Amino acid sequence: MLPPIASRFVAGETAPVALEHARATNDRGVGVILNLLGEHYDEREPADEDTEAYCDLLDDLARTDLRACISVKPSQLGLDVGEAVFRENLARVVERADEHGEFVWIDMEDHTTTDATLDVFAEHARETDGAVGVCVQANLRRTRKDLERLSDLPGKVRLVKGAYDPPESVGYREKSRVNESYRDCLEYMFEAFDDGVAVGSHDPAMIALAEKLHDEHGTPYEVQMLMGVREDAQTELAGDCEVWQYAPYGSKWLSYFYRRVLERKENLAFALRAVVAG
Repeated sequence: MLPPIASRFVAGETAPVALEHARATNDRGVGVILNLLGEHYDEREPADEDTEAYCDLLDDLARTDLRACISVKPSQLGLDVGEAVFRENLARVVERADEHGEFVWIDMEDHTTTDATLDVFAEHARETDGAVGVCVQANLRRTRKDLERLSDLPGKVRLVKGAYDPPESVGYREKSRVNESYRDCLEYMFEAFDDGVAVGSHDPAMIALAEKLHDEHGTPYEVQMLMGVREDAQTELAGDCEVWQYAPYGSKWLSYFYRRVLERKENLAFALRAVVAG
């Protein structure tokens, strides 16, 4: 059972509970991106099991009126087992989503997976006429160039600063340089992308920049934030632009919860207050 202290960041251990969270979040004007927790499988069986779970979740979503979609991790669908396994499993998920008119996001993991992830996104973006999205990371030196390629494709692109720690040879490590790259990439996306821009950030400065660029170029955009982080801001922003919350769920919640708690001082303070109150 999911302890109350973790429920701020995780939408439950089962799909039905996660769908209930999506309903409550929709009531606040915020869409939900559901992610079944799991990653870096080195055997095919768990990758196939999570693939089937996503297909079942898409069936469940199709029976609702929820403003919700899914997001998958390449290593969860078998990329560490082999690229062919990842491609096969992702194709199953995208095909099921396409049957129901649902949307699929493909998360980006560490820099070694970038080419495989972008290649398969390009393939499915064309096949589904844009019913898939992909995440790119501003802390990678290659991302600005990757965006030029992606700008010609249908589908959506989510720009994040990057949670992984790349080698100096392939990425920026200084916070100021990552912010500079994010601003540069965001400016290019508002100029070059027709299908809209997904601003994956909790940084008020970047969200304000997105609003300014939208006013200048008219490009549609949405803001995406994590469950449990700046939720008041999510609700407030939803009055002015499209907002989506990335909400993980599933039995593999413990490591994700600890990452969320340790990455921000306010998250750690929340956890400590919960422990004391308990």
